[in-house]
Amino acid sequence: MRTDTPHDTPSTTCGTSPNRTAAAVLLASVAGAYGVAVSSGDLELIDRFYAAFARRDGAAMAACYAPDATFSDPVFTDLSGREPGAMWQMLTERSDDLSVEVVERAAAGGSGSATWVARYTFGQTGRPVVNRVRSTFRFAGGLIADQRDEFDLYRWSRQALGPVGVLLGWTPAVQGRVRRTARRSLDRHLAANG
Repeated sequence: MRTDTPHDTPSTTCGTSPNRTAAAVLLASVAGAYGVAVSSGDLELIDRFYAAFARRDGAAMAACYAPDATFSDPVFTDLSGREPGAMWQMLTERSDDLSVEVVERAAAGGSGSATWVARYTFGQTGRPVVNRVRSTFRFAGGLIADQRDEFDLYRWSRQALGPVGVLLGWTPAVQGRVRRTARRSLDRHLAANG
């Protein structure tokens, strides 16, 4: 499995990049000698996705998804089709102070992963949030076919919701309300943006 530290790329679109560095070629040949499939294209896709996220470029993030992509995290569960890209467009449009740091990422054999930290102000309460997320990916045709993000929803709710989150953020009632509110917001965004 290939694991590196992230770097920004100037590309604002996703897909397969023709650029393969000498290090990537060397890594692929060494990994191949040990029977490990390494895909520098998938790692470059992860880099482009998170570089777009750091720029708050939701359209470029959406372009990284296959047309029939699926996505799920503790808040936005079971998204598909154009919904994953629309979710990122909605979230990046709403944030004025979002910063994203990729801590690690890896890709091999048509799958990949990333650990990243988002820092932003939660718009509904004005409270600061630092959210550490673990993403896993499945790739197809040079695009993201499936993404699963994991983070501690109770930890998030303590930060984003304040005292209510501290006292009740662990309960199914509050977590369900967070999910329903997010889903309504996404549905309104989809309706407004065709």
